[in-house]
Amino acid sequence: MHPIQLQNDSLVEIATFLVRRWSEEDDIIIEISDKIETKTRLKEKKVILTPLEKRIGSDFEKYRQFRISSWYEAMKIKYCEKILSEDHAFGFILNTMETKRVEQLGRKIWKGMDEEIIFNYTYMLVARPQLHTVYGKARIVEAFYQYFMFGAIKGNIQSSHFEKIKKAAIFAKKIVNEAIKNNQKTNWIEKHVTEIIKILEIDSLLTIPISVAFMKAGMALSEEELRKVLKVISKNKEGDFGSIDPSSVVKGENVYDEYKVLIDENKKMENKGLSSETIGIQIPSTKNIDETAIYDVSLINGLKMKFKEWKAGWKEQHVKSGDEFDEENYIEGNEPFFTDIKKSIKTKIVILLDHSSSISSDAIEYKKATIALCEVLAFLKVKFAVYAFSTQNRSMICWSIKEENVKWNNITAKRLAQIVANGSTPLAEIYDKMFPTLQSKRPNIFLTLTDGEPSDSDAVRNMTKSLKGLGISMVALGLGPNTIRATTIANNLKHLGYDKTMAVSRLKDIPNKVISILDV
Repeated sequence: MHPIQLQNDSLVEIATFLVRRWSEEDDIIIEISDKIETKTRLKEKKVILTPLEKRIGSDFEKYRQFRISSWYEAMKIKYCEKILSEDHAFGFILNTMETKRVEQLGRKIWKGMDEEIIFNYTYMLVARPQLHTVYGKARIVEAFYQYFMFGAIKGNIQSSHFEKIKKAAIFAKKIVNEAIKNNQKTNWIEKHVTEIIKILEIDSLLTIPISVAFMKAGMALSEEELRKVLKVISKNKEGDFGSIDPSSVVKGENVYDEYKVLIDENKKMENKGLSSETIGIQIPSTKNIDETAIYDVSLINGLKMKFKEWKAGWKEQHVKSGDEFDEENYIEGNEPFFTDIKKSIKTKIVILLDHSSSISSDAIEYKKATIALCEVLAFLKVKFAVYAFSTQNRSMICWSIKEENVKWNNITAKRLAQIVANGSTPLAEIYDKMFPTLQSKRPNIFLTLTDGEPSDSDAVRNMTKSLKGLGISMVALGLGPNTIRATTIANNLKHLGYDKTMAVSRLKDIPNKVISILDV
């Protein structure tokens, strides 16, 4: 399989979708970090995943590991009451038992995961350290982990220690099975960890060294090596999983179709035509930011309900003559016939969001309104692109939030969420940077949302004229703290050559104003 570099933005997007779906929690945040191993922070509703480059195997094998890791974390979110630190033996052992419990519970719902779990076990075993590289009593804990999880250990250990490990693993499995049978959860299992500590004859506060689970990152197993380890895992897990076909596990056909779609989408996302460096537009790097903070669900749902008929594509309209007579309308003195009119939105629109310092005090509400606008435009299947401008490190930057050919999703929302309102309003400079893009895309409407006066009115007037020369309808929406101020801003914008100017004093009115200018 040819190598390809999947972008973390794409991985965050697919992991967010999968984890939220598997866990049935819609506000989970996904972060990718190469500094720590995969883990879930329940209180923060955050999942931190190790990137592909830190994993073992081919590109497809790395993706399969990434995907099943996401599944395990989703199951922890769904079923765990707590996740302890693994710095000490007690937390390490509890988390290990919980991994097995949530795995068994998750398999009952997601029956197609068995082959991926077995595949993942194979790489997990390969990645675990040899016992001779783990010192002190931590070696006993590592051996317990390997035997409990895989039914095998890597390396040799004293026979007296092995008997303890075997006894502890059997007891741990019994507790996990009882928990599932009796619908017990994390707190119940936690009460039995002390017994395992006693069997292993270790201290519950024994320091567990950070496992260098990805120490062989980039190493690819040959198919022969993979099958060899897989054969051991399949045999040891036959009691839990039944008969496993190693050939089917190696191929991973169920996941490959999904991976292929992701690869194709990734290719589409690659730079097309002009690069950001050439046109002076930057794409915000995805940060660990909670985009749900700028989602006003009630506003979004209300707008979707209001424009539901646009989504359906048809609208009932009363006329003077037609095939269907409306008696009530006739009695009321209105047009007596009605017919269905087909509605379609063919307008392509580019939206530019002012993020100068003057918007900072209302930044959250401003972003909520623009997020709602984008959600509704996506709902109505309108072709749209979103840009923003702000000042960062004393430099004016034009940000690409969403390109026309990219779907509106949580990644594009994260890009908008992390932009900090700062600086002046250099509209002419922004228009100049965007000119090549607008010349190439030729949208029907170029809409600017702003709450201030531009730095250079004459320069803006010249750029507006140039953009109108491309056949683009130039529209400006003035934002003000009250009706008088908003109207004043809109009137001032009229003198800059815009085809149409509008005003809003309530940020929640932005979506309605914008949608009103679409050709339907």
